[in-house]
Order: sequence, then structure tokens, then C-alpha cells
Amino acid sequence: MSKSKKALLLLPFLYLTILSGLAEAATITACSFNKESYNQGDTGYINVTVHNNKDNKIRVTDLTATIEYYYTDENVYLQTFYTDENLLIEIEKGQSSILRIPFSLPTNIAPGYIEMYVKAITELWNAPTQTWLSSDHPTYNPRLHVESPYKRQVEIQEVINEGLQEQLHELQSVNLTTTNLVYLLGFTTIGFMAAAVALILLSRRPRATGRPPT
Repeated sequence: MSKSKKALLLLPFLYLTILSGLAEAATITACSFNKESYNQGDTGYINVTVHNNKDNKIRVTDLTATIEYYYTDENVYLQTFYTDENLLIEIEKGQSSILRIPFSLPTNIAPGYIEMYVKAITELWNAPTQTWLSSDHPTYNPRLHVESPYKRQVEIQEVINEGLQEQLHELQSVNLTTTNLVYLLGFTTIGFMAAAVALILLSRRPRATGRPPT
């Protein structure tokens, strides 16, 4: 059998090998934010767990997170953030790797829950051909929470009010102490004055003189 005929016979098997490798080579099993909620203008990051569920190793060639912003001016914008990891990152079969995507929020982003679109691009190692083949693009849709700016203002005002309340309690305590001292001083002064008057009255009473004997 000629080499060309052998190659033609091997093509279907190679094609099936490639197709089997393309099927769900990787999945994103989890996405977690570094905080439960964010304020307008905050920065943060999202941890993305990429899992290899195939028999050959894979590598991540790209990882992004896209946010559809609803601004306070009711305009809608799209912004994409990229991982700060040094790609290409290889993941052995059955293993997972956690990659990070930093992001920053605009100062005029509308509060509420915002859905992110996280996407990884992977390649699968093909042993028969000893090459990296394009593989699937797993995705995940975590929800990011942006706090209302009014809530932050209320929290700040509550802190200020608590400080003022503590100062008021301290002033009331000082005033009470001062009032008690004034009362004590007044009672002491009155006591001294009464004692002085009593001594003066006693000193002015005529002394009894005895009669001479007859």
C-alpha cells in the first residue's frame, strides 16, 4: 500500500481524534470576587478557576471579563478587562488553575447587580500530531454588586452622628460632675458660714460672774 493511501486512511482517525479533543477540554468551575460588594470608582479583581477535564494537558491562551455598564446617565457601555497572569499557562489533565482578572469601576456607574461575561480561550495538546490544537472557549457569568452612593453617605453620616453622640455624652458627664462640685462647694461654704456665725454668737454671750461671799 502506498504512503498516500495510508495517509488517506489515517485522515478519518486523525479527524476523530481532533474532534474528541475539542469537546469540553476545559471548563470554568468558579468565579469569585475579592469583595462582596463595591462602591462607585472602586478597583478589585475576580479569581477564575479553570479546570482541565480531558486526558491531555491544556493551556490557557487568553482570559477576559467583559462588563456591560449601565451608567447613571442611562447610557450603556461595554468594557473588557484582561488577566494580569503571564499566559500561556498549562494545566495538566484533571487539574485546575486559578487565574486573576483585575478591574476598575467608573465613578458614575449605576448601582445594582451587574453581570460579567468571563471567557477563557484554551488549546489542547494533541499527542499524535505533537501540536497544540484550538480548543473550546469556556465561559462563566458571575454577578457583581455595586452599592448605592446614598448608602455610603448614610453610613458616613451615621459615623459622624455616633461621634457627636459620644461628645454629647462626654459633655453631659462633665456638666454633671461640675454641677455636683458646685453643689458640694455651696454646701461646704454654707456649713463654714453657719459654723462661723455660731462661733461669733457664742463669743458675744455674757459670761456668768460669781457673787463675793458675805
